[in-house]
Amino acid sequence: MSFRALLFSSNFPKSPPENISTRTKPSPTRCLIRSPVNSPHGCRLSRLSATEGRRRRSGKVYADVREIADSLRELVKFGDSLNDAVASEDDLDSAVPWWEQFPKRWVIVILCFSAFLLCNMDRVNMSIAILPMSAEFNWNPATVGLIQSSFFWGYLLTQIAGGIWADTVGGKTVLGFGVVWWSIATALTPVAAKLGLPFLLVVRAFMGIGEGVAMPAMNNILSKWVPVAERSRSLALVYSGMYLGSVTGLAFSPFLIHQFGWPSVFYSFGSLGTVWFALWLNKAYSSPIEDPELLPQEKKLIVTNCISKQPVKTIPWKLILSKPPVWALIVSHFCHNWGTFILLTWMPTYYHQVLKFNLTDSGLICVLPWLTMAFSANLGGWIADTLVSKGLSVTTVRKVMQSIGFLGPAFFLTQLSHVNSPAMAVLCMACSQGTDAFSQSGLYSNHQDIAPRYSGVLLGLSNTAGVLAGVFGTAATGYILQHGSWDNVFEVSVGLYLVGTVVWNLFSTGEKILD
Repeated sequence: MSFRALLFSSNFPKSPPENISTRTKPSPTRCLIRSPVNSPHGCRLSRLSATEGRRRRSGKVYADVREIADSLRELVKFGDSLNDAVASEDDLDSAVPWWEQFPKRWVIVILCFSAFLLCNMDRVNMSIAILPMSAEFNWNPATVGLIQSSFFWGYLLTQIAGGIWADTVGGKTVLGFGVVWWSIATALTPVAAKLGLPFLLVVRAFMGIGEGVAMPAMNNILSKWVPVAERSRSLALVYSGMYLGSVTGLAFSPFLIHQFGWPSVFYSFGSLGTVWFALWLNKAYSSPIEDPELLPQEKKLIVTNCISKQPVKTIPWKLILSKPPVWALIVSHFCHNWGTFILLTWMPTYYHQVLKFNLTDSGLICVLPWLTMAFSANLGGWIADTLVSKGLSVTTVRKVMQSIGFLGPAFFLTQLSHVNSPAMAVLCMACSQGTDAFSQSGLYSNHQDIAPRYSGVLLGLSNTAGVLAGVFGTAATGYILQHGSWDNVFEVSVGLYLVGTVVWNLFSTGEKILD
């Protein structure tokens, strides 16, 4: 209903009502005032006085009604002018291009998504390029494992330091530094390889330093930009950039190597970081308060819906490290990442050496596990949230999901030694990593369950253990292959999966243990 129609849904009189005194029920004639002289006209004069009083009161009522009607007409005029103003504002908004009306917070999310896309593109390209590089420089499997693990030397150093730096100077500066740093290191990789093995190891470690700050910096930015109601969607989009980055890197690297040689992979992927950095400088800010172009409506939405946590002034390290669920988280993260990083770094070599796929096939087939992980992670998250909403305890849900994340990969890796066709081997590998992704709803969600205020510290602790698994796992795989076989590589991963399953189910919890 319009403003005018709403106000005039009831009729107001425009003129004095006819015989207004008849609207009241007439009362019996009584002599209210007597004449000073006892005259026969005394009662008549009294009746006339009473009638005059009723008329005066009726006139007053009508005057009040006229006042109300006039006020409402003025209010209608104000409503009409307000509607005109709103219409003018709508016309002004419609004149603004759609790309300027796009929510700025989602611009930040998309830029973080693209940063994580580049992050994994630059990380996995070595797993493809290492095949022609090892042939050119005569590297044995142990040397290849050393090169693959050198990335994690730098990555390990900046897990906790990156979070402290982001909280101090802002996420924009830290993430921008990280992308530029690892892009330069990527582009310098061919030069370092030709100079010698020590130079290559240093450059790969430098690349790990840059990528190590990406996750804490991204978390810092999104905590300030994204309202609580949109946080799950935004984080899901950003983390999917990592999976799609692996897919993109593994798919395009073989083509570039065949067409232009293995150095082209590093030059082309590294140069993409400069394009991203230019956009980042122009569009990104560490917080909405710093953005001068942010529309007032969106700024109000973000500020009123982002929950600011009390800053942690002191960290109770002794108390944290005394809790068994914390150690369950650390040990399980190590056991989980051992198998995951072997997939990331060694699978193209496995497809090439064992399954006899050529370089192009190895890169394309490596895409399948990552696509399976992207699907399974979202499926596992939906299942976990549904179980919790139906009343199942968080502890039970975390244990069930992580048990799938451990026992699923363990089962499918044991089947690799029994399959005879490459297609079945690829299927087992895809199923292994697909079930592995259920860990996103297990241990990766447990930091905020048990210690919401110190979830960043717990993530730094457990992810440090996970990075150590990457360092030791990739190096140990090269050593095992030099003295054993791929069956031995998978046996170690299966053994760690089983250890993680036991530790997790005995000591983990979904209840808060630290305030």
